[in-house]
Amino acid sequence: MKSLRLGVWFSKPFIFFTLLMVIKICLARFVIFDSASLWLQIATGIPSVWVLFCLIEWIAPRRKLGVYIAVNLLITTIFFAVIMYYKYFGVIVTYHALQQVNQVTEVKGSVFSLLHPYFLFIYTDIVVFLLLYMNRKYRSWGKSIAVRESNVLISALFVVSLAVSVTSVWVHRDSLNELKQAENMGILNYEAYAIISSRSEVLEDPSNITTEAIATLKEMESPEVPLYWGEAQGKNVIILQLEATQNFVLDRKIDGQEITPVLNQLIKEHFYFPNFYQQVGQGNTSDAEFVVNTSFYIPQHGAAAQDYGDLALPSMPKVLEEHGYQTATFHTNNVQFWNRKELYKALGFQHYYDAEFFGNDDMVFFGSSDEVLYDKTADELLKLSQTGKPFYAQLISMSSHHPFNIPERKVRFQLPERYEDTLVGDYIQAQNYTDYSIGLFIDKLKKNGLWDNSVLIIYGDHLGLPIYSLSEHEKGLMKEIYGREYQFTEMMNIPLIVAAPGITEQKRLPQTGGQIDIFPTVANLLGISLQDHIHFGQDILNNTSNLLPQRYYLPSGSFINDKGIFVPGLNYKDGVRYPYDGAIPNETDTTEEEYNRALELLKLSDSYVSHLPKHD
Repeated sequence: MKSLRLGVWFSKPFIFFTLLMVIKICLARFVIFDSASLWLQIATGIPSVWVLFCLIEWIAPRRKLGVYIAVNLLITTIFFAVIMYYKYFGVIVTYHALQQVNQVTEVKGSVFSLLHPYFLFIYTDIVVFLLLYMNRKYRSWGKSIAVRESNVLISALFVVSLAVSVTSVWVHRDSLNELKQAENMGILNYEAYAIISSRSEVLEDPSNITTEAIATLKEMESPEVPLYWGEAQGKNVIILQLEATQNFVLDRKIDGQEITPVLNQLIKEHFYFPNFYQQVGQGNTSDAEFVVNTSFYIPQHGAAAQDYGDLALPSMPKVLEEHGYQTATFHTNNVQFWNRKELYKALGFQHYYDAEFFGNDDMVFFGSSDEVLYDKTADELLKLSQTGKPFYAQLISMSSHHPFNIPERKVRFQLPERYEDTLVGDYIQAQNYTDYSIGLFIDKLKKNGLWDNSVLIIYGDHLGLPIYSLSEHEKGLMKEIYGREYQFTEMMNIPLIVAAPGITEQKRLPQTGGQIDIFPTVANLLGISLQDHIHFGQDILNNTSNLLPQRYYLPSGSFINDKGIFVPGLNYKDGVRYPYDGAIPNETDTTEEEYNRALELLKLSDSYVSHLPKHD
């Protein structure tokens, strides 16, 4: 009788839903951890599921099927969100991303473009269950057989499952690599760990954060007389932040067609840094605005505009204002998007121009086109110049936003057949339109007399073609473009162009740089000293060696140096090196000392920003 009762109990929802969870764990593993042990994923994933199922058996001892379906829906949605997020960002989404839920409606086109139909099969069982649950005769399936033996078994299983889950978290909690943490803890355990973890970074005393301490960690050696010091003194500064522009589109032809003829001409005549890299995080475009204007690193988890938007941030707009500059920022989207209204207060921009200024003319994605952005901005810059004071203006382009399916009326690049109906092909057409619009802007600056009295800085805000989102055919196209496998070193690479009319040297500079270096580089050209201003970048016109800590798009502990990109495993020793130009990895390309210095730089930046007062 005892064995019969236990046999009946095991035929109930507990075992059935466990089998469903095994299938969904395997699906997540296939998409995210394709090289990880399947048995490890099951061994760490199922105990966390059983903890929840045991609670159902205790809390809902009678008609429990509805509760099982609800918990199944919750877990399935977590897996679905993790898969979707990974397919673009290459990271495991946590509760921190809930801060960005209100941004989804603005970028719904990008979200839906990532939604492969087969991902929705993860919800198939839930749809079936809901249909069956409407039929009364199926509800009895969830009715418990209240026997002492099953309660004892449930209690024992709960204790063992909880112990296994806690142990898997405890053993791997010290790894900095979030992907490795999730792989070894199990996704649900990792999500719980992200919520309940009390581990917080030990912050540094602000008095210990000095420009000298930062220079020592970065091993910077600034010359007594820097090259190009003050050669653009008193000139206007115009910064163009290009949406999703990666470096490979520059100086590149597809079947004889130039992708970016305007930018190609600029890099022949001015400073061009081909080894330049993004340093953004969860805030993407708004993070790039933050990094470029502060020369600080992004926050550990959230978007800078939301985490730091209420602070009085030392910044490029404030420094230039102290030197007589007017400051303004231009973006065709609503200023509330990504909390930019507060970010612009924090950065100290005197004026901002958003959708209210640009209107709804010639809409592309969620704002007026780049042509409208540049045309109306050029007119406004002319007005600013007529005050007799120089200006600093930052322009945020948007027409080349993911998923890059620009309107047919904007398409100017004829794709070869093999590129048609691919993300890579759409991206190339969008970047070609971006380039065309920049050409119109430069022409107007030359006509209204601003060009010769301005420094123009152009860079990409973040990557556009994540490795994780590409099909095998699209990866093949990228291999055709590069002549090698498309890796992190290619994906994170964005362009930087410094066009300073009047400086006669034209150079393609090979040194490594990042977005954090733009502020000090501009300061050098303007002849403005940052000796007593805390910043974490360096003037890359005068420094040929660099160390760029990374967060978010690469796991914590990753960094970029002069040889390539390093990504840690569980720690430094089992990390992976990605050399530039597809070279063979060499252990001498990175050192553990560099790894520790990169982490210390992040700590100092976090510490400094955390002690800043709030803005008015």
